[in-house]
Amino acid sequence: MCGNNMSVPLLAEAVTVSGTEKETAAVIFLHGLGDSGHGWADAMTSIRLPHVKYICPHAPRIPVTLNMKMIMPSWFDLMGLSPDSPEDEAGIKRASENIKAIIEHEAKNGIPPNRVMLGGFSQGGALSLYTALTCQHQLAGVVGLSCWLPLHTSFPQAASNSGNRETPILQCHGEDDHMIPVQFGAMTAEKLKTIVSPQKVTFITYPGVMHSSCPQEMSAVKEFIEKQLPRI
Repeated sequence: MCGNNMSVPLLAEAVTVSGTEKETAAVIFLHGLGDSGHGWADAMTSIRLPHVKYICPHAPRIPVTLNMKMIMPSWFDLMGLSPDSPEDEAGIKRASENIKAIIEHEAKNGIPPNRVMLGGFSQGGALSLYTALTCQHQLAGVVGLSCWLPLHTSFPQAASNSGNRETPILQCHGEDDHMIPVQFGAMTAEKLKTIVSPQKVTFITYPGVMHSSCPQEMSAVKEFIEKQLPRI
């Protein structure tokens, strides 16, 4: 591989699942609060496509206000998990720039942004949505699992230079999620429809599923990746 990972801090440590043939596309998938890239790298391996590279970075360890300032992997600080909680605007924007740096790095190494998909679970899904909507490059698609849109009151203005107003978004949510209630997911889907073309937003809910994934959801994610990142 050409290019230097060390110039992109998140890439140096990221778990990467390589393709089994020439890589012509990439999925960048971001874990949730307190987690690491390893679990989602395993999940991506179970639905992998041979021409796709899966990059699962680890969030930096920072004090998290919501958890009594305990230090844990977190993409940005969290003060609360309701739509009107105060938010770490500087941290969200900084984290988003770090993800955009991975997209730029892939472009320099031969995978253009329109062959890159961003995805994530919970806080990672939230960061994926925010990053895509503020990214000038058009991406292949966005996957947001059990998540919300950070800094939602700044949209649609914050997306004025976005290249992703026609980019497909797959949003999935468990109906028994007590951490990020499904109603919050539904509000997010409605908000997204005011920012991107409404027909590009797909919102699927899963009965009986809590704040986690399920086989049916992973199957929907695989289908979405196959459709948006076909072999070329």
